[in-house]
Amino acid sequence: MANSSIEWTEMTWNPTVGCTKISAGCKFCYAEVMSKRLKGMGQEKYKDGFKVVKPHPESLNLPYTWKSSKVVFVNSMSDLFHKNIPLDFIKQVFDVMNDNPQHVFQVLTKRADRLFELHEELKWTHNIWMGVSVEDDRVIERISLLRKTKAKVKFLSLEPLIGPLSKLNLKKIDWVIVGGESGHKPRPMNPDWVLEIQDQCEKADVAFFFKQWGGRNKKASGRLLNGRTYDEMPEILEIERGAK
Repeated sequence: MANSSIEWTEMTWNPTVGCTKISAGCKFCYAEVMSKRLKGMGQEKYKDGFKVVKPHPESLNLPYTWKSSKVVFVNSMSDLFHKNIPLDFIKQVFDVMNDNPQHVFQVLTKRADRLFELHEELKWTHNIWMGVSVEDDRVIERISLLRKTKAKVKFLSLEPLIGPLSKLNLKKIDWVIVGGESGHKPRPMNPDWVLEIQDQCEKADVAFFFKQWGGRNKKASGRLLNGRTYDEMPEILEIERGAK
């Protein structure tokens, strides 16, 4: 568990670590870079490197220890629906999330096919937000698979956005995050792509969150769009926090 600098969450929880690349969005994976850094620092959890995908049962108890409600990005350093993660362990992770309704758990995957394959075997409580990453129109089918799941809140992470997405089907989608790539050799994001997505979200009444322009210096590039920040979240979060 760690506090997070990711703009759309509060903290991260990694019951599994490690991943393998499956599409163009993975090319400059930040988790791979961070994993190497953590391994170099002697972090036991990352001693086997990023390509070894492993469950870590010792991490399952952590959400029970948090004293106040949290918004949590699950598996920032992995993909819960990777083929190497057994269904039994995925169910254990879901049991923990089911047992802690005071927290919001944001699960994000590129493996929408396995998500769809398993979704009926999992218990989808209201506090589990399920998302898919879509970097360009070559992997847009991930959205259709997400839409068919039983997740109560569904979201898209269009990051790193490396191509236009002009014909998004946002039916049953509650939230869209957009961000440009950062790092040493970031692929450029056309502002028109972002504006087009923002317009589609507005017309579909879907919460829109603009995370960053990215680039070699993402802090300098900032996250202003149309002269303002877009920090919209699904309405369910506002309702739940207002009730507390």
